[in-house]
Amino acid sequence: MNIHGKAFKYGANVDTDVIIPARYLNTSDPDTLAGHCMEDLDPDFIRTVTKGDLIVAGPNFGCGSSREHAPVAIKASGISCVIAPSFARIFFRNAINMGLPILESAEAAQSISTGDQISVDLSTGRIVNETTGETFQAQPFPPFIQKIIEANGLMGTLKQD
Repeated sequence: MNIHGKAFKYGANVDTDVIIPARYLNTSDPDTLAGHCMEDLDPDFIRTVTKGDLIVAGPNFGCGSSREHAPVAIKASGISCVIAPSFARIFFRNAINMGLPILESAEAAQSISTGDQISVDLSTGRIVNETTGETFQAQPFPPFIQKIIEANGLMGTLKQD
């Protein structure tokens, strides 16, 4: 699976409260959640994100509460992948369950800037910053997790079987 889009760059410890503020947790509707994704951290995000774009962030992305609303909001906003040096454990699992691709690469996260055009091959873990020409290698997911992501999440996988 190949992804291509522009990067939105954020720092370390982006927590679930800024990914989707608690005041919007009274719904699980993906479109409603997407409309408020990142609004407390980046008020322009939802107006400028386009389908296929990526989030690149510092370490410990998705820390905080265990709400699965966070990866739902990110994915529904149009983000196709999140790249960071590390993810909070519960966010990591929730992202996979919701079918949101995430890759760990400290080098890519350090080097990529907001607005850079990025391409990712999820099957190999290859990340290319098309703006600078730099190439990075992340560990690809094993086939069973790739299957979950390709099926649009764990529920999609269960519907296929």
